[in-house]
Amino acid sequence: MGGTMTAESVEHQVEWPVPPQDGYTVDDLFTLPNLPPHTELIDGSLVFVSPQRRFHANVIDLLVSSLRGGLPGEFRVSREMTVILDKRNGPEPDISVLRADAITGPSQTSYQAEDVLLAVEVVSPDSESRDRTTKPQKYAAAGIPNFWRVEEKGTSGQPIVHVYELDPLTRLYVHTGMHRDRLSVAKPYELDIDLTAIDRL
Repeated sequence: MGGTMTAESVEHQVEWPVPPQDGYTVDDLFTLPNLPPHTELIDGSLVFVSPQRRFHANVIDLLVSSLRGGLPGEFRVSREMTVILDKRNGPEPDISVLRADAITGPSQTSYQAEDVLLAVEVVSPDSESRDRTTKPQKYAAAGIPNFWRVEEKGTSGQPIVHVYELDPLTRLYVHTGMHRDRLSVAKPYELDIDLTAIDRL
């Protein structure tokens, strides 16, 4: 038996934007009204994200703090900002390390791929395929030299960081290490991060 539609139910209906025939562009991403926070553009389609889990937030906090701790003066660290790869792709890495001269001011809403030295994605249940396959392929094709993928070890709340470097000939990422308790790398700069510190967040 069908239910009765009340004025209240009509009032709370969501109006989804109708995509253009050829898909959205990054210009649309920044001009469409009322998009949810952290909306991404992948292959001309808008991607909405689910509410953040504690693991996801804690990993971002730990890595951002650690990355900034030893940051060379010519670099900057940013969290959850759009990176423009091309006109149909504007993903939002959880963390980006970029050149300091790419910063234009406090009203800036995006970065160009050529200014990004490292993109980091923390895998969530709703983004597994994008974080493991789609985004790294696109980051590599855009020439971003370093990529980290962070997974949760079971349900322990402990991070495992997969580190990748770009092969400039193939424009594909090469897996260079899997880090559990400590993350020690030389690129994009010398870093030694205690991953077990997540227990204290």
